Amino acid sequence: MPPKRRVDPAVGQAALESWLGPEASVPSATVRTAVRFSLEELAARAPGHAVEVRVPPAGAVQAVAGPRHTRGTPPNVIETDPQTWLGLATGRLSWGDAVAAGRVRASGARADLSDLLPLFGQ
Repeated sequence: MPPKRRVDPAVGQAALESWLGPEASVPSATVRTAVRFSLEELAARAPGHAVEVRVPPAGAVQAVAGPRHTRGTPPNVIETDPQTWLGLATGRLSWGDAVAAGRVRASGARADLSDLLPLFGQ
């Protein structure tokens, strides 16, 4: 069963569209909403607990099927900043380019989201 959404999809989509828009500066609250919405979308599309995706300070989610993590630091962790995450989620940035540029820190055998991204604008 996919996790329950905390961000209303209409609100999340509006935040994402605002981030995608032509305006140079998007309020940080809007960016956080877009990140949380897109993390929830990842968890809905790839349910599971094998990979923890962290986008501080906006949010984190466990996703991807596989062995469940229960204590301590998860064996499969992905961490990035909000702008990079939204670039990946929307297809403005490729997984390979983000990893090569050091904009994504990924550890563990399952810490590769290239087959799941982008989430929007496909």
